[in-house]
Amino acid sequence: MEMKKRISLELRNRTPAEVAELVVDNCRSSDGEIEGLTDEFKELEFLSMVNVGLTSLAMLPALTKLRKLELSDNNISGSLEILSEKCPNLTYLNLSGNKIKELSTVEALQNLKNLKSLDLFNCEITTLEEYRESIFELLPQITYLDGFDAEDNEAPDSEADDDDDDEDGEEGAGPVGEYDDEDDDEEGSEGKEVGLSYLMKDEIQDEEDDDDYVEEEEEEEGEEEEADVRGEKRKRDAEDEGEDDDEDDD
Repeated sequence: MEMKKRISLELRNRTPAEVAELVVDNCRSSDGEIEGLTDEFKELEFLSMVNVGLTSLAMLPALTKLRKLELSDNNISGSLEILSEKCPNLTYLNLSGNKIKELSTVEALQNLKNLKSLDLFNCEITTLEEYRESIFELLPQITYLDGFDAEDNEAPDSEADDDDDDEDGEEGAGPVGEYDDEDDDEEGSEGKEVGLSYLMKDEIQDEEDDDDYVEEEEEEEGEEEEADVRGEKRKRDAEDEGEDDDEDDD
């Protein structure tokens, strides 16, 4: 797909002034030049043109808000001075996989005063003796070259950091209240369970006490009946003895 058509599709019913990020990787440029990109993209902050066959940046429009520029895997060999003219606020520039061979070519980036990260990986210039030391000396404003600083400390992944912050925010924002609610629910349910068990225990104890009371009443009634029976028996025995005495007298 041609670059001009690809840019038109990437607009997605937006005006160029509404676009902050534009990715046109793997499309085809005409004669190695940038096409379809104009200074109407005045709010553009991130531009990626990876593997589009560029040989020149001469047609790059003025993009004063551009911070990150991806130009890897093209055929750019020079004319980098246009970057400081058209994109003076660049902080990140990826030129890996291009045809850059000499330190003099990179020297044109000295006017990019805000440049912090430069990538020249897989360019022929990286085979030069003391390549890293020379670049850091030539471009004192940069912190990272090919993903590492002058002490070989790896550059932080800003996108990964942003994702981590988002995940932390998502995990830290909502669940705290949810956990508190769960704890309250658990405490409430435990309290209810304790209260129910306590009431049930009381009811069981009351029933047991009632049973004991019924048993005691039954025992007392049984004892009274036995006493009545014994009394009746003694009465009958006494009457029998009286009758016997009367017969003896006769």
